[in-house]
Amino acid sequence: MKTKLYNARILSMVEGQEIFNGEIHIDGSRITYVGEATDGTGDFDKETDCHGNLLMPGFKNAHAHSGMSMLRSLADDKPLDAWLNEDIFPVEAKFTGDDIYWMSQLSVLEYLTSGITACFDMYMEQEYVAKAMDDMGFRCVQTGGVNDFSKDVRWIDYMYNKYNVPGSLQSYQLGFHAEYTTNPDNLKLIADVVQKNKAPLYVHACETEAEVKGCVERYGKTPVAFLDSLGMFDYGGGIYHGVWMSEDDYAVMKKRGMYVVTNPGSNTKLASGIAPISEYLKRGITVAIGTDGPASNNCLDFFREMFLVTGLAKLREKDAAAIDAREVLKMATVNGAKSMHLDDCDVLAPGKKADIIMLDLMQPNMQPLNNIEKNIVYSGSKQNVIMTMIDGRILYENGQFLCDVSPTQIYNKVEEIKQRIIK
Repeated sequence: MKTKLYNARILSMVEGQEIFNGEIHIDGSRITYVGEATDGTGDFDKETDCHGNLLMPGFKNAHAHSGMSMLRSLADDKPLDAWLNEDIFPVEAKFTGDDIYWMSQLSVLEYLTSGITACFDMYMEQEYVAKAMDDMGFRCVQTGGVNDFSKDVRWIDYMYNKYNVPGSLQSYQLGFHAEYTTNPDNLKLIADVVQKNKAPLYVHACETEAEVKGCVERYGKTPVAFLDSLGMFDYGGGIYHGVWMSEDDYAVMKKRGMYVVTNPGSNTKLASGIAPISEYLKRGITVAIGTDGPASNNCLDFFREMFLVTGLAKLREKDAAAIDAREVLKMATVNGAKSMHLDDCDVLAPGKKADIIMLDLMQPNMQPLNNIEKNIVYSGSKQNVIMTMIDGRILYENGQFLCDVSPTQIYNKVEEIKQRIIK
């Protein structure tokens, strides 16, 4: 299918390119033209007048637990360790693969309303997650969440080699849950999988002060430095959260070319701390943004996350100039794509995947148009998302879901799961 989106403002996120008026042409799943208005000729199956609204790359949710959506607002107002061990882990133990299938789809609906076109997902029953995402037409990169209480470490090796197929909406990166949930024998086996595949690895690390202190007590090193000493980051990768960092941690991440995915909403709600975003940027460490799961956040809203990234950084540094809005948009789009190894989904340019969102600028919160980029970060909201396109297919438009799975069916299925499990 050939599509033309015209009469639009375009924020391509190509380095050095400002917002301009023009149009985008799409053939199948890829962009073929991004530029000024053409002469109106061309063989298109569909032409859409954007009425001066903004087209930009979709947001990349670089850390998510999509299958946790049933746990939203079930266990709140507790610190991380009590929240996990007393409330989350016992309920999760009752989930089936089919449960996770439906709960992942519920999260996808929320992603679409927030302009999210891909997520970096870590959860259980990953083949069910892949099927859920495929059935919704959603782009998903999964990473391993193995620990002492889940599948054998060999699972991440199996999934890595199964799902990295060119042309698929589904892909996979090596990973595991955390140092504190994984014994030394399993940690060594995970390091062996990294070395076998010569691949990057992703993990929760340095989320809370207690986690870091515990690792130092066990191994004499902080989590990042310790895992690196095992060879886990020899081929890069990244950490989720990265709130409590040491000089050694920064040095490892810089040396290995690692990414950090900040999750400000979750870290704020669980009182884990404020990530040192300015320090990462000063040291040349690439920052991406994630929502974390709908149990800990509880809202999968990228506009809220973007505001918190810059707002909390300003508070932490006591500097209103900390973390410019344009830098935040780069984290939310380009950096997220790079951290997920979605190199053809980062910007709007010929040859790139047609993962595009349209934002309604004719809303009170976007007027006047003094600075559109700053409006998105500081005053934007989900109400401004009027189109979410993934792989050249519109899945959400003008408040309507255009997926192959009925939203009502998803809501009903998740309610049934809740009624069965929560008594």
